[in-house]
Amino acid sequence: MQNNVKKIAIASDHAGFEYKEKIKEHLKKQGYEIMDFGTDSVLPVDYPIFIKAAAEAVSLKKCEAGIVLGGSGTGEAIAANKVKRIRCALCWNVESARLAKEHNDANMISIGQRMITLETAIEIVDEWLKAEFEGGRHQRRINMLEESS
Repeated sequence: MQNNVKKIAIASDHAGFEYKEKIKEHLKKQGYEIMDFGTDSVLPVDYPIFIKAAAEAVSLKKCEAGIVLGGSGTGEAIAANKVKRIRCALCWNVESARLAKEHNDANMISIGQRMITLETAIEIVDEWLKAEFEGGRHQRRINMLEESS
């Protein structure tokens, strides 16, 4: 485990359910505690309900980080970013995940199950968790974002 992340919030809609379950399993093997906010099957659901709950857990510091999944991941990122203090990045490759943490101090990431392979999704999660925020000019910009919300 890196960056003092011990507890991770995770949520998905039906289109991200399969990867959510695989990522949960992967993270548990690494020693992370997972708080799963649903969904619990591939039956169609309204994703904002589940994503908002996971984002609120991160915002309220019940979890140090969060991962949300959907078909494309776009709606999930939008839903998470509606919650105060959340910086959720839609990640489609390892570099986007690394930069999300290094430059934006993303406390959540969103992944689209229909967009990438499971292997890539797991690599994204691992890269994001091990990356470290660079601070400096990036902190100034994050402060500006926080002031505007």
